[in-house]
Amino acid sequence: MTHPRISNPDPQQTAYDRLARLGITLPPPPPPIANFVTHVVEGGMLYLSGQGPLEANGYLHAGKVGGDVSVEEAYLHARLVGINLIAVMQHALGDLSRVKQVVKLLGMVNAMPDFLDHPKVINGCSDLFLDVFGTAGRHARSAVGFGSLPGNITVEIEAIVALRD
Repeated sequence: MTHPRISNPDPQQTAYDRLARLGITLPPPPPPIANFVTHVVEGGMLYLSGQGPLEANGYLHAGKVGGDVSVEEAYLHARLVGINLIAVMQHALGDLSRVKQVVKLLGMVNAMPDFLDHPKVINGCSDLFLDVFGTAGRHARSAVGFGSLPGNITVEIEAIVALRD
């Protein structure tokens, strides 16, 4: 499984230019699955609720990483989660140029008890954010394993983003 990467994002390009270069069309932001909102803007920060690996056609990737889902597949699922997070950013902000800095990601992996490669999985989202936002996509991060996630999804990721005035 391969995916395009941008080795040295051009600082003159916008996030939209980079998305196009990667062949990514943002889907509509996924709706919340319970009693919460997809995002909150407060004090110059955008807090994004956790998103899962939901395809634009409604298919949700499920399974246990390190069991019936490989690290490579889960990496692509985390990349898809990153696309969904960017879709929520676009919806929340109206313009991705308002992203000053991706500050923090929390990546949760639905993993087998003996699975050890959580960071390799969440790199799917981290790599995408670097490709799309350049240096503003570099972030602090936690990548942790869970015994289960809602709907048995493979990956869930939430983000905190600093905004331009």
